[in-house]
Amino acid sequence: MHQPPLSHLTDADPAVAELIEAEATRQHDKVRLIASENYVSPAVLEATGSVLTNKYSEGYPGKRYYEGQQVVDPIEELAGERARTLFGVPHANVQPYSGSPANLAVHLAFMEPGDTFLSLELAHGGHLTHGSPVSITGKWLRPVHYGVGRTTGRVDMDRVRDLARKERPKVIFCGGTAIPRTIDFPAFAEIARETGAVLVADIAHIAGLVAGGAHPSPAGHADVITTTTHKTLRGPRGAMILTTEEHATAIDKAIFPGLQGGPHNHTTAAIAVALNEAARPEFRTYAHQVVANAKALAAALTDRGFDLVSGGTDNHLILVDLTNKDIAGKPAAKALDLAGIELNFNTVPFDPRKPWSPSGIRLGTAAITTRGLTEEHMTSIAEWIDRAVASAEDGPALDAIAGEIQDLLKGFPMPGWAPVR
Repeated sequence: MHQPPLSHLTDADPAVAELIEAEATRQHDKVRLIASENYVSPAVLEATGSVLTNKYSEGYPGKRYYEGQQVVDPIEELAGERARTLFGVPHANVQPYSGSPANLAVHLAFMEPGDTFLSLELAHGGHLTHGSPVSITGKWLRPVHYGVGRTTGRVDMDRVRDLARKERPKVIFCGGTAIPRTIDFPAFAEIARETGAVLVADIAHIAGLVAGGAHPSPAGHADVITTTTHKTLRGPRGAMILTTEEHATAIDKAIFPGLQGGPHNHTTAAIAVALNEAARPEFRTYAHQVVANAKALAAALTDRGFDLVSGGTDNHLILVDLTNKDIAGKPAAKALDLAGIELNFNTVPFDPRKPWSPSGIRLGTAAITTRGLTEEHMTSIAEWIDRAVASAEDGPALDAIAGEIQDLLKGFPMPGWAPVR
């Protein structure tokens, strides 16, 4: 059953309630390895589903365009204060609806159409909003991309410096969506200072690791930090922009009125709750366990002959090139899903295949760490992945793996929901 219960929803709309119950069962019964997913606490769930969803609050605390903000203003101020304290930054905007609008606000704040910016290529681990040709950021601006080395799978900082000197970008982005290695924020900062660019660190994937001390922080190096509030941070589906005082006004104006109207107050409250949880000692333990699990899973996969981009991981994320397994990423991901292992197919650097049918898969260990799994379980997960990939068209074999996974997960409770005994 859910915590809090869905009794009113069950009475009012049993069809939707049944589907939500099915999703909860699915989340409980599967090893969830999608790097951008996690489980939130019951407290975050309660805040997200609160009466704050009834309130409209266009503007900023003390400067709203609607009355009745006596409660909402302190909630947003509390979320901002907790973000500033947790990440050690002078200013925090907690209003972005998600990571993409947060990144769009950066473009709006610092660039005009046609301006040049530097970012990691999407196929090498970047993000759509970092200048993909299919994104508005690639259509209206002029992105120049750096990549990773063909043999190392790591960003070549000398190449980044050369490109920055040549192109003189307005903005340099570091970070992305499929980077298994530590981001060298000091090196990026040095290049940005040398070339007069604004340095933006997109830490959407690693924010929880940064907060928990399991990854170096961009604070003090990057002028602007964008992040989602879910993923490793274990908050609701939202985002934040953290800045120096110098850039606070430009970012705030870019969010409102530049891109958004009223913030989602229920999400703001849930962000505040998640940030409070992230400041506790047990969150630090969780963050370090996420990395320990990823390293153990990477080693176990390597032992089974899987080809890992960059040879391993420093964070929560593992990127696997399946070329040597004679299977593409998409059929592998679908077979793994049937086997009770949830992840996504993903492009790998220098991938000869198309993005909708790439060579790789992407894994992350945040959600299984929240469930309580540790290094000792990573060997079993690697074995299940290996068996499923080798038996991609064998339905009974995949069903057998799914059953073994369900047996394991019965001993690891899911926050916010439990099966009815």
